[in-house]
Amino acid sequence: MSLTEQLVQFGFSISLLANAALFIPQIITLLKTKTAKGVSLITFAGFNVIQLFTMLHGLLTEDYLLAGGYLLSIITCGTVSLLIIYYRYMKRNFRE
Repeated sequence: MSLTEQLVQFGFSISLLANAALFIPQIITLLKTKTAKGVSLITFAGFNVIQLFTMLHGLLTEDYLLAGGYLLSIITCGTVSLLIIYYRYMKRNFRE
């Protein structure tokens, strides 16, 4: 493998981790504020659908690095989606 290929592979690996990590600040904010006000469920649910199909593509093409990276993104972004649902819809019902 050439140096260029190694650099691209390394950058790709780091990008997959960064992609998943970028959802963590939103998780922290949701947990601290305990509200989903101003956070778009459609946006994060849309990300989840894209991540699911990207992960499945990685599995079908045997690109396990891609599949694993997007599995991490599904977990972190999915956590955001679940917290939005909880704070926007379920928490309100628990109070009633």
